[in-house]
Amino acid sequence: MKSALRILNVLPLYGGSLTVGRYCTTALRQLGHTVEVFEAPEFHDAFCALKNQRISVERLSALENSFLQIVSQTILAKVESFAPDLVLAQAQAPLSRQALQRLRRDKVPTAMWFVEDFRVFPYWKAFARHYDVFAVIQKNPFFDLLRELGQENVLYLPLAADPAFHAPMDLSDVDRRRFGADVSFLGAGYPNRQVAFRQLTSLDFRIWGNDWPADPVLTPCMQRPGERITPEEAVKIFNATKVNLNLHSSIKAEPPVSGGDFVNPRTFELASCAAFQLVDKRSLLPGLFSDREVAVFENMPGMLEAIQHYLTRPAERRTMAERARARVLAEHTYVHRMRDLLDFARQRIGLGEVDAGPAGPPSPLDGLPDDLRHDVRELLKVLNLPESVSFEDLVWAIRQRQGALNDLETSLLFLDEWRKQYVRGQ
Repeated sequence: MKSALRILNVLPLYGGSLTVGRYCTTALRQLGHTVEVFEAPEFHDAFCALKNQRISVERLSALENSFLQIVSQTILAKVESFAPDLVLAQAQAPLSRQALQRLRRDKVPTAMWFVEDFRVFPYWKAFARHYDVFAVIQKNPFFDLLRELGQENVLYLPLAADPAFHAPMDLSDVDRRRFGADVSFLGAGYPNRQVAFRQLTSLDFRIWGNDWPADPVLTPCMQRPGERITPEEAVKIFNATKVNLNLHSSIKAEPPVSGGDFVNPRTFELASCAAFQLVDKRSLLPGLFSDREVAVFENMPGMLEAIQHYLTRPAERRTMAERARARVLAEHTYVHRMRDLLDFARQRIGLGEVDAGPAGPPSPLDGLPDDLRHDVRELLKVLNLPESVSFEDLVWAIRQRQGALNDLETSLLFLDEWRKQYVRGQ
């Protein structure tokens, strides 16, 4: 049986990978690991305040670097306090090279899940080799480029969904009117999407999302222009739409259908909601979904033809969407991804291989009376922890809970304080 781990999950200050990081935390806890989260977004307002000081670009850059160094030092302090078996970071996490070098020197394993396009966001070149494991959503030539930098522990780890959150919904009539349409798109206004969607204005078409430039042609289709859509609202949009259009982003306007490689998170989230989607062809898509699960188009004429075809075939849409959700449940959840990441780290860097003696670390159940053992076992179930968890990890999990403590939890925390004062000092 694989041992439970202590994992520090370092979130980015902001951005799309922030949501991914929160799903990772949930999945790791579902797998029975003790997870502490470094809430980098709490530093975001202070970071943004630097830009409002009307100072030179050179001075601003230096101050931003100094600020990020302070955040990195805070992460190191968190590591000292929590003593994790692994520090996991998402793309754009505020971990400096100096901090990563310190963690390697102190033999604290690190992993990053780089959930961005390596061609568009090249900052990976400065950081990739300093992580012990580097997981990515693309394959070659990215693999070869990483190995040229000296990063040998590269894992292809596509994105995923949280099926408990990204799920089918019975919407009220009000929500169906508010969020529904024949065709919808949710995402940012990249140049290729601006060009493509001008051909859809004659349809019942809605565009949701921020970062869309002013465009008189698309303005009638824009919903709450400039507002960020919450994940909860996104699920309602997916469920209320007949044809969810999923056109991957490109920084180039032409061609509108770029034919890239990686598969975006929306593909998995739509599928997990059992929401029908029409997605542009991606080279890595066939290994994740079949054309019996998601409908694929290769160019603009193909997209327009597919929209008309599926709008008149609700039964076909429903069948494909149900197959797509079944595929997510079987292969594409964040639990699957986190399990794969940890298995890879165990294989490549010996993650969690600490000699605790032939019997392993003591269980909190050892030596307890039967009635108390039953109560602790029930608490472990509530906390989603295995019975093999250490007493220290059980106490940590209790301290992370919100709300009033029950008698058992209070007793365990009291016992922990007693052990600190009278046992460990002997």
